[in-house]
Amino acid sequence: MNEFDLTPTYNLKVVVQETGVKPDTLRAWERRYGLPTPDRTAGKHRLYSQYDIEVIKWLVNRQEEGMSISRSVEMWHTLIEAGKNPLVEYDAPPPPASDAQSVYAPGNHIDETREAWIAACLEFNEARAESVLTQAFALYPPIMVCIQVLQRGIAQIGSMWYRNEATVQQEHFASALAMRRLNSLVAAAPQPTRPGRIIMACPAHEDHVFAPLLLTLMLRYSGWEVIYLGANVPLNRLETMIQAVKPDLLVMTAQQLYTAANLMQAAEFVVQQNTPLAYGGRIFNYVPSLRERIPGYFLGERLEDAPRNVAQILGRSLPLPQVQPIPESYRHALAVYRQQQAAIENQVWQRLQHKNAHYEHITNANIYLSRDIVAALQLGDMTLLGSEINWTEKLLLNYNMPTELLHDYLEAYYQAARELMGNEGRPIIGWLEGLPQTINRESLA
Repeated sequence: MNEFDLTPTYNLKVVVQETGVKPDTLRAWERRYGLPTPDRTAGKHRLYSQYDIEVIKWLVNRQEEGMSISRSVEMWHTLIEAGKNPLVEYDAPPPPASDAQSVYAPGNHIDETREAWIAACLEFNEARAESVLTQAFALYPPIMVCIQVLQRGIAQIGSMWYRNEATVQQEHFASALAMRRLNSLVAAAPQPTRPGRIIMACPAHEDHVFAPLLLTLMLRYSGWEVIYLGANVPLNRLETMIQAVKPDLLVMTAQQLYTAANLMQAAEFVVQQNTPLAYGGRIFNYVPSLRERIPGYFLGERLEDAPRNVAQILGRSLPLPQVQPIPESYRHALAVYRQQQAAIENQVWQRLQHKNAHYEHITNANIYLSRDIVAALQLGDMTLLGSEINWTEKLLLNYNMPTELLHDYLEAYYQAARELMGNEGRPIIGWLEGLPQTINRESLA
């Protein structure tokens, strides 16, 4: 039931630094409520385990939600008696009823608040969207609003765009409002109270910054110093920062396959610098096998779990995961592909000109397909492209590329790659072979 180390290891000073709870308060909790339950040395000094520290943090979190310490302890024991692990299976209760009426979120339920915010964004109603958020932050803890309303709201609008139910302008409008609010929260976050310095960054060409900025906020609320670098941090800039800052941990996030490959390269570099790396993002949840390629610590599929995992990493309580080596055939195919890429793309254009293909369509297709091919080769598994091909198809269709042309393009790309790369390009050619037939034409019509 317990995943944390029960070994009594940490003295009171360490626990105070880790949790922010004063010594007198910890002693009072232990005396009155029986939590936490530290061991004692021969000299009667308290020694706490990692599990004790997590219990204290859990109690602090409940107080931040507005619960009294006695009620928090009562809830802890209730969950334990029900055979549940409070550190894993606790769900925050709904906030207390408010006398204030809500025009935008009937019943003051967090899901209704999110739907109200989405509706306002889809109507480009900035004043209403801001009013919904202002009310939400008055009723709920800040992190809950950021996750339940902003993060999930943006994701829902993104899914609507993917289904052609929302425009890219609506998505950008909502993202801009969410980022503005999140930036203001980060700027107002409390000063660090824990030892340890963290760099937060996106790998090269990764422009999705909401998740790392939200994680920055969560880690700062947890007491750590976080240096946020933002989007698209190339390796040379990262190297300079590591040398200047000497961080205790580097955290990076990637949402797409090709930026996951860039993250892997950054991870390989920082390992050589003896700097631990933690990572996460959509693509690692969608394709779990990618985690086997990154020499670092996966932060978990839920953003809510990341601060706890960061604490374990900084506490050196987790072994560094083993990574799968990249097959030599993939390294060779990548070198050959880079040499032949321009020739392949030129031949594709020559094959499709007579079909009245627009140059812009073919150029866009080349950009998206080639970057994912390179990423799959760098990551050592061409089947990873299966995770991105549907999104790529949809993206191409949003550029008004006809469905039939997409099929013809993939067939032409296969023929050109086979002719120009031969056996040296087997990983690529094997994946491309038959790909046009696997695409469901009706689903793209």
